Amino acid sequence: MRAPDTQTDSPRGLALAIATYLIWGFLPLYMREMAHIPATEIIAHRVLWSLPIAAAVLAVKGGLGTVVGTLRQPRLVRMAALTAVLISINWLIYVWAVTHDRALQAALGYYINPLFSIALGAALLGERLTRAQLAAISLAVIAVLLLTFSAGGLPLVAIGLTLSWGIYAYCKRSLPLPANEGFTVEVLILSLPALAYVLWLAARGEGHFGANWHDTLMLIGSGAITAVPLMLYANAAKLIRLSTIGVLQYIAPTMVFLTAVLVFHEPFTGVSRIAFPLIWAALAIYTATLIRRRRRNDGMR
Repeated sequence: MRAPDTQTDSPRGLALAIATYLIWGFLPLYMREMAHIPATEIIAHRVLWSLPIAAAVLAVKGGLGTVVGTLRQPRLVRMAALTAVLISINWLIYVWAVTHDRALQAALGYYINPLFSIALGAALLGERLTRAQLAAISLAVIAVLLLTFSAGGLPLVAIGLTLSWGIYAYCKRSLPLPANEGFTVEVLILSLPALAYVLWLAARGEGHFGANWHDTLMLIGSGAITAVPLMLYANAAKLIRLSTIGVLQYIAPTMVFLTAVLVFHEPFTGVSRIAFPLIWAALAIYTATLIRRRRRNDGMR
């Protein structure tokens, strides 16, 4: 069996990647239906109901042995625990933002994230930045400063999402596990505190699970909308180019942005109308560098 050609984009890989970003793009609409439920309770159920889905996928693909072997290695467990904490923080900030009329800031955070990843690579991995990349990062910094001065404080949701996801992705690079197995280990580590929290809420009569059919089914479904796109992405990443992912990743924050403005009617006025175009210009520059790099690599083949 031939290994996937990472220098070309397979139709299956493109379909999986687009499906992933579309699911993430529609996620605010799903989460908004649970706005009356505390974000911490939603996250606990996202963890608990993700686990059986992830385990079932690995059982079919034969990856459960890797998970078991990982749990026997304290060093890997510690590394996975760190990434698990980071991704749970990211989820918590995101869910809180969407359910508290901060979806626009959530979109901003995920727009900034690829630019933050470039800066992180330069700071921690010694990667050299091109002039175009420096210009893109500078535009993003200016946009954040404008929003900060306008609001009288940092856009904490956007900054929190950017930092938590960017550092998660950086730490994930050091975890020597395939994507699906790594995700399963993460939710497995998180499942015990999540279960304890859900049981504590139930004992106090404050839990929403079982209160009515709507809340119960929505909480159960939160596992699927968490696990499924992550696993789709894990498979898509093997079948398409990194530069293609770099372009497609804007689908989700763009959908979140449009949902925030057109569906949730969050205000998009004043400085926001300057800051977001600056971010979009920065991303256009960043995307152009990816496309130029791909063309240069194609020319060398």
